[in-house]
Amino acid sequence: MRPFRVSVPASSANLGPGFDTLGLALNLWNETEFTSGAPRFRLEVQGEGADRLPASQKNLIYTALIHTLRAARQSPPAGLHIRCLNRIPLGAGLGSSAAACLTGILAANQFLNGVFDRAQVIALAAELEGHADNAAPAALGGLTVVAHGASGLLARRVAAPDLAAVVVTPEFHLPTKKARAALPDAYPRTDAIANIGRTALVVEALRTNDRALLAEVIGDSLHQPYRLPLIPGAAEALAAANGLGAPAALSGAGPSLIAFPADEPQNVGAAMQAAFAAAGLASQVRLLHTSAEGARITNIQKVP
Repeated sequence: MRPFRVSVPASSANLGPGFDTLGLALNLWNETEFTSGAPRFRLEVQGEGADRLPASQKNLIYTALIHTLRAARQSPPAGLHIRCLNRIPLGAGLGSSAAACLTGILAANQFLNGVFDRAQVIALAAELEGHADNAAPAALGGLTVVAHGASGLLARRVAAPDLAAVVVTPEFHLPTKKARAALPDAYPRTDAIANIGRTALVVEALRTNDRALLAEVIGDSLHQPYRLPLIPGAAEALAAANGLGAPAALSGAGPSLIAFPADEPQNVGAAMQAAFAAAGLASQVRLLHTSAEGARITNIQKVP
């Protein structure tokens, strides 16, 4: 088969009250090249995670690829060479694991001549990840909503907003398992009702670029009150962004925060970074943009 490249964007899930349901694609891309017919299997990792991710068949990309091929009762091509260029930071709340899953699934689907449609691709990613709030925007682009219906997983792109986004990532490791464990087993009815209404209005605010509305409804009662205290300086960084008119929220389970400035994103990023610094944490600011485009596959010239 002709060599090809799978490109998958970063994503930010939850967006405040949309816990495990909302996701937004961002213009920070992982690119992975696949060729076959080499003398032996080889996997290379460059960029983010190069010193941490396995350059072997234990890599999540390969695991997802094999999982998908087995679902179609097929085997991987001989002499597979996988070359990863990662730009999405690991464990930062920007969908790095969802991007890896999608990369492997889409590569397998390419080898299978596209037997799975995009909805099935998202379902396969959710099966591996346990949830689809990152996989859906990474696959479809734009702003997505996921839910479980009578027929199974539902994922829809509801808008493709054109927004600047400031993402600040502190140098702090917050395992997703720990972030999940911090959540209560049950919530007051008032909290659930508040989040239902706010989630619908977050979608409307992002769709119409209504930052005044977004500032009013991006608050959350289900996960942020329990996760923010786990990250030194996060509550203060959130307040700093909101104080500059940039509605902000945890990105996924954190530790990154995402803010939506009307202008002067550098100032918003600097204020958030200063809040983390006051708590003793260095941080990295990324000035990003939403991506209307989701994961894509392109043919490439044969890699030497």
